[in-house]
Parts: sequence; C-alpha cells; structure tokens
Amino acid sequence: MPVESHLAGFADLDARTFHDLLRLRIDAFVVEQSCPYPELDGRDVEPGTRHLWLSSDGAVVAYLRILADPGGVARIGRVVVAPAARGAGLAGALMAEALAVVGDRRCVLDAQTHLIGFYAGFGFAESGPGYVEDGIPHTPMRRDPTSGSSCSTRPASAPTTSGCT
Repeated sequence: MPVESHLAGFADLDARTFHDLLRLRIDAFVVEQSCPYPELDGRDVEPGTRHLWLSSDGAVVAYLRILADPGGVARIGRVVVAPAARGAGLAGALMAEALAVVGDRRCVLDAQTHLIGFYAGFGFAESGPGYVEDGIPHTPMRRDPTSGSSCSTRPASAPTTSGCT
C-alpha cells in the first residue's frame, strides 16, 4: 500500500482533513476501545502541536500528534492506525517520521501497556509507574536526547516514508 506522509499545525489543516483525523481517533479510541472520554482536549489547536498522518489514496490510514510540553519536551500521543491498514508496518513508519520531527529533544508518551515493547524499539524506556485510564492499562515512557539520528532506533521491519533508512 503506497502511503504519503503529512505534517501540519492546526492552522494549516483544512476542515475536511481535521474531520478525517478526528474521525479516525474517535473510531479507534472512543468506539473501538469503548472509552467515552472528551477527545477534544484543546491541545490540537496549540501553536506547538504538530499533526502527523499517513494517507493512502487520499484516505487517512494512520495518525499521531506531537505536543510541545514545558521545558522543550515533545509529547507523542493519539497514535492510531485504521483497522483496515493494521499489520502493514504503518505504526512503525509513523513513529519513525515523528522521531525525525522531534529530533534530539526529550520525548515522552503514555503507552498502552501492551505496546511497551513496540515503543522500546524506538528507544523509549518506562519512566514511571503504570496506571489505568479509561479502563486501559498505560505506562509512561521517555526517550532521552541522543547524539545520533532519531532514525537509528527504527526497527528494521518498519517501512519508512521519510529520509530515514
């Protein structure tokens, strides 16, 4: 499946694209995972937020957002792949793209606990005690700045859509 990578701040998103990004997030996190929560938390519109998504034939197939937390820390969240596109390595490609954007900044995320190994493959380590949010176990993780390329921690099996090789 050929995919195209996109990166934009909120002000650069057109209404249709933002709708499609939210639709994927809501379908996965609210409907599929049965977690009714306020998906619109205000962080999507912050000036430092970057929306990163992959599309195939014009349809959004994977998404995440990169938030600007205090102290220059990047926070990755809302990582999702459309059900029909799962198993094609898109989550890995998306993370490789995100880490290229983050660069050498400290980066944090709150992983669903069953995905700790996936994020560890990108250099993340557990950084605090686990907790349950909306009935799903989560674990905070952190990736400290490195002197090398952010692409160096991309699993070999993850396809790339950027300059990472």
